Amino acid sequence: MSESKMQAIVRRRDLPALLLALTFASTTFVPLIWNGSTLVQALSFSVPLMAILLSHELGHYIAARIHRVRASLPFFIPLPLPPLGTMGAVILMPDEIKNRNALLDIGAAGPLAGLAVALPVLVYGIATSPIELLPTTPGTVYYVEGKSILYLGLLYALKGPIPDGYDIMLSNTAFAGWAGLLVTMLNLIPSLQLDGGHIAHALLGDRQERISRWVRKALVPLGLGIALYHGGSAYLSGVSGQALESQVTVGAQWLVWGALLYWMSMGQDREHPATEGEPLSARRKIVAACTLALFVLLFMPVWLRTVIV
Repeated sequence: MSESKMQAIVRRRDLPALLLALTFASTTFVPLIWNGSTLVQALSFSVPLMAILLSHELGHYIAARIHRVRASLPFFIPLPLPPLGTMGAVILMPDEIKNRNALLDIGAAGPLAGLAVALPVLVYGIATSPIELLPTTPGTVYYVEGKSILYLGLLYALKGPIPDGYDIMLSNTAFAGWAGLLVTMLNLIPSLQLDGGHIAHALLGDRQERISRWVRKALVPLGLGIALYHGGSAYLSGVSGQALESQVTVGAQWLVWGALLYWMSMGQDREHPATEGEPLSARRKIVAACTLALFVLLFMPVWLRTVIV
């Protein structure tokens, strides 16, 4: 893309506004049509989810403006399909960020701002969601959300130990908060020019190149291992047919993400553009380390699993 076209896109205000409206409509449409929610219930999902995503992107945008780095308004991506109704949003920055302190601030601002909204949404959602007996009627289909260390900690703190055969039935608001954790986790993968890649490069410099390649390549065996574990466990338990297939395919989530990152790396000489200037300040090193540690706390081996009784 030419420099003039990039500058024209960065200056646009109408397209980001239109995409924001379409994505809000899309995230409302999904629970309304696909899940049979009422309009009020659908809005209890779309409003907090959009607030989380918008906070994330504005975190990047504001940090970029503070450091005088050109940045577009967020371009949201509507996708009127379950489970979320969107593929998130992107911000375009035509300038390479040469300063490591600026790179850290811009990379970390998004996940931290989004998480600052997602956590209270999730706490409220969990507190108001019931614990119920899991379905046992043959042929019943239900979904099990991914459980990270942070999510399990909040669940235990707010609901206590959950008996075997029971689980929390997330309200639409709780599911929006959970989705905020998922989006933050995916963005914090320390590879390429994801937020986690920016943060890792700001902290480690060119050492991040090797880590980024290792992480990308590890996603394929991770996906295959998860498929083998869940599929094998289901098979040994006597599960067959479509119910077995639903357990095997859970690993495809990481395979698709790995393929996307591989596509993003094609034609690139480096995993991340080089930076110049002074190393991170002591305070920013702490911020970088803590933000990358969030990836461990938010990591979900399986994002969303379909269970057929």
